[in-house]
Amino acid sequence: MSTPPVKHFTSLPGALAGLYGTDTRIVRTDRLSGGDINKAYGLTLSNGVHVFMKANAMENAGFFTAEAAGLAAIATAKKIGTPKILCTGTDPGEKAGYSFLLLVYVESRGKIESYWETFARELASLHTADCSGFVHGGKFGFTQDNYIGATEQINRARSTWVDFFRDCRLVPQFKRASRYFDSSMSAKITKLLDHLDSYMAEPVQPSLLHGDLWGGNVLCGSDGKAWLIDPACYCGSCEADIAMTQLFGGFPETFYKAYEEVNPFQPGYEDRRDLYNLYQLLNHLNIFGTSYLEPVCSIVDEYAGDAS
Repeated sequence: MSTPPVKHFTSLPGALAGLYGTDTRIVRTDRLSGGDINKAYGLTLSNGVHVFMKANAMENAGFFTAEAAGLAAIATAKKIGTPKILCTGTDPGEKAGYSFLLLVYVESRGKIESYWETFARELASLHTADCSGFVHGGKFGFTQDNYIGATEQINRARSTWVDFFRDCRLVPQFKRASRYFDSSMSAKITKLLDHLDSYMAEPVQPSLLHGDLWGGNVLCGSDGKAWLIDPACYCGSCEADIAMTQLFGGFPETFYKAYEEVNPFQPGYEDRRDLYNLYQLLNHLNIFGTSYLEPVCSIVDEYAGDAS
């Protein structure tokens, strides 16, 4: 399984010309809300087309090439909706310049009646699809590194899920957060990492994951169904995506029931859920600071409270 190449342009006018013809120009720009990292805009073009644009500093162009790769991977699986990618690009601008991602603007007409059940079944179908083409040299990882928020996310291939989650998820985040931990907590962290195979289970099969699956990264598409946006894709245990859906309030119970109809949870999932979300909370600790220290330490205590 491979994804089609994403077009890249060296200016925004050049991108519009390449996509829609040389006479195309922007006639209206609307600043859109949402997102802490990128600026978002709705562009109305002279041909009547509406385009969604995300922008950031020139040096952060990698945010958008990585996001495009994730969106393309999900789209290639043909299991659940995502906005269509138009291109990535950079523009020298008048000052420091900027990088951008252009997507087809999604205009929702309202949710279908079975929105949550359909979302669950389509996500489960994504998780049960073959994803081996997105990893080279192992079973878990991705074709390239990407980002979880603004933090680099390492996706080097590993043969086991435990090794991948330890080496590419927990260890880098714990290293970034080391200044927050005293010697007692550091000993517990070492125990957790050394005995991770005691707490985690290998999945039945690797799954292509969204990677940052909370409510803010799901929108209602033009077909009235759930579409995925802002991915941090990799191939891992489907439990990591499900755990993330439950970190900040959770989805309706009908979602989880419908998901299990297609892809039943492995025994013991609830005992592992907090461990998956430890990664997300560590990332929040490293980005936003000490307000996330208590839940991080609480989860470490949950699994490795006795560090002897």
